[in-house]
Amino acid sequence: MKLIYRPMTADDWTNVAEIYRQGIETGNATFQQEIPTWDEWNNGHIKSCRIVAEIDNEIVGWAALSAVSGRCVYAGVAEVSVYVANKYRGQKIGTKLLEKLITESENEKLWTLQASIFPENIASLKIHEEHGFRKIGHREKIGKMNGIWRDTVLLERRSRIIGID
Repeated sequence: MKLIYRPMTADDWTNVAEIYRQGIETGNATFQQEIPTWDEWNNGHIKSCRIVAEIDNEIVGWAALSAVSGRCVYAGVAEVSVYVANKYRGQKIGTKLLEKLITESENEKLWTLQASIFPENIASLKIHEEHGFRKIGHREKIGKMNGIWRDTVLLERRSRIIGID
C-alpha cells in the first residue's frame, strides 16, 4: 500500500465530497449538514494548502485550510480541515495529512493554524495535540446541530519558524 500526497484539484471534488459526506455522517466532524458544491467549497478555502492522499489512484483523505478572517492582520491565520475515508481511518493517514498541511502552511507564510473540534472527536483532538496544537478554549454551546447545542474545543498551533520576529 503506497500512500501518495498531491495537491487537490477541481477534478478531485467528487471523491473529496464523498469523504466529506462520510465525515458529516459521523455527527462529530463538522457543523456542516450538506455537502457544498465545488464552487462553494472552493470559494471558502485558501487556494494553496489543499492536499489529497491517494492509495492506488483512490483518494483516501484530504486536508485544506480556510481563512479565519478577511482582515489583513489575520492573513497568516487559517483554520484546518482534515478528513479520511471511513475504510482508511486508524491508519495514520490523517496524521500524515496534518503534517503535510503544517509544512505547506509554513511555506505559504501562515503563522497560526486553528482547529475547532467537537470534544467527542477524540482521534482528531489527539492528532492535533501530537502536532503542536494546544487547547486554548472550550466553546460552550457555540452552535446548534439538529436542534442540539454543541460545544467545541478550540486549538491553536503557532509556527516556530514563521512570524517569530
